[in-house]
Amino acid sequence: MWGGRTGAWLRGWGLWPTGILGRRSINCNAASPAGSSCPQCWNCGGPRGSIRGDGFFCPQCRALQPPDPTRDHFSLMDCNRSFRVDTVKLQHRYQQLQRLVHPDFFSRRSQTEKDFSEKHSTLVNDAYKTLLAPLSRGLYLVS
Repeated sequence: MWGGRTGAWLRGWGLWPTGILGRRSINCNAASPAGSSCPQCWNCGGPRGSIRGDGFFCPQCRALQPPDPTRDHFSLMDCNRSFRVDTVKLQHRYQQLQRLVHPDFFSRRSQTEKDFSEKHSTLVNDAYKTLLAPLSRGLYLVS
């Protein structure tokens, strides 16, 4: 599904899920405190771990994972948590994320992945709109 130009683009931006094409998976137990459980993929049951592509996809089966409810807009859009935001970088990150999670790219996937795609896309849209406008960005920072 992600071959050709799209796959090359994703690999170039570091968004290709780890465990594919020779990339190493990061063991989630190394980053988490002892005794805590690692999030598991809803599709294959494998450990999701933290991967360079923001954890959107399972490193084993490449299924889209549910959005992280604890993630804030700044980390999602790869911006520093401050009032000053590089709007050009923000726009590029928005386009990059929408190429990954937009529902149009999941039309041939399972209903679960379609639902996750809609949720991710909505979160990306909300984060972009909030951080783009100075007033809403300031209000988000103080909340």
